[in-house]
Amino acid sequence: MKRSYLNLAIAGGLSLVFAGEAIATEWNVSLWGKRRAFTEHVEKLAELVSAKTSGNFKLNLSYGGLSKNRENLDGISIGAFEMAQFCAGYHYDKNPSITVLELPFLGVSSLEQEVKVSRAVYRHPAVVADMARWNATILMPSPLPQYNIAGVGKAPVTLKDYKGLAVRATGGIGKAMKAIGAVPTSMSATEVRQALDSGVVKAVAFAPHAHMAFGTIESAKWWTTNLNPGTVNCPVVVNTDALKALGESERAALLGSVDEALAHYVSHYNTKTMAKWGPALDAKAIKRITYSDKELAAFRNSVAGPAAAAWVKENTARGLPAAELLDLVTGIVGGR
Repeated sequence: MKRSYLNLAIAGGLSLVFAGEAIATEWNVSLWGKRRAFTEHVEKLAELVSAKTSGNFKLNLSYGGLSKNRENLDGISIGAFEMAQFCAGYHYDKNPSITVLELPFLGVSSLEQEVKVSRAVYRHPAVVADMARWNATILMPSPLPQYNIAGVGKAPVTLKDYKGLAVRATGGIGKAMKAIGAVPTSMSATEVRQALDSGVVKAVAFAPHAHMAFGTIESAKWWTTNLNPGTVNCPVVVNTDALKALGESERAALLGSVDEALAHYVSHYNTKTMAKWGPALDAKAIKRITYSDKELAAFRNSVAGPAAAAWVKENTARGLPAAELLDLVTGIVGGR
């Protein structure tokens, strides 16, 4: 959105009047929830872009005021706003190529590695083409650690105890839960606390920041320390036409700030967010459940291979180079 103004003093105040020539750019950014670890890179990006352009390029961050989180990709496609964050698992059919990053038990070991793997996938021509269907260009990932589960009621101290458990789990994590007999339910993060309190679900799969940000920790009685079934992939995208319309200095400010914004995000999550997690569990007297290596190995063996094979088969049928995308991910994780 281009805007240009002329300052006029009226009745002792300051008014902005259209001057005719564009001198400033404002982009609207659709997020959800509230400011939290998950959005720190977008917050930092807005700060950096404004500083580098002396305030002439501004990112207006909106938490839920522009769109529902499940509709952010649609909003980007029609230019309702210029930038947005979304999660692949919210709408598998809209972005099948990047759901490879949500497969269970990929073995990603750190946020830094999550950034590396995600960016490699985002650059793949098949992913670029997939996003182009929505007039979207992926700007950066929102790296998240492995999810674990917090819940109420009887604690699942063995994997057999998951049978029949209603758990909020999206994407590959949902498939992993189903494989051990749980009943996965997909819902947006903003709906989770009410669903847990009302008994619609008995457990929730989230990263630590989300358990705190969306209040599940307020109700939870137990938490799994090492189930680590996977994570979700939530890129930040921009409207491709809006990106192309930027001036050279604006585009340089935006694209040139991504690395620093991601570095800030990772540092913030690894230090400030995780430093709060253990004490928060202690303060709420939440029971920690840790599974044996034998149980975890059985879980991985029963879930990881079949899930990956099914994903490759389904998405090859869609016309995607699915095996190639999976090999790209496993190769980076495996150090190849």
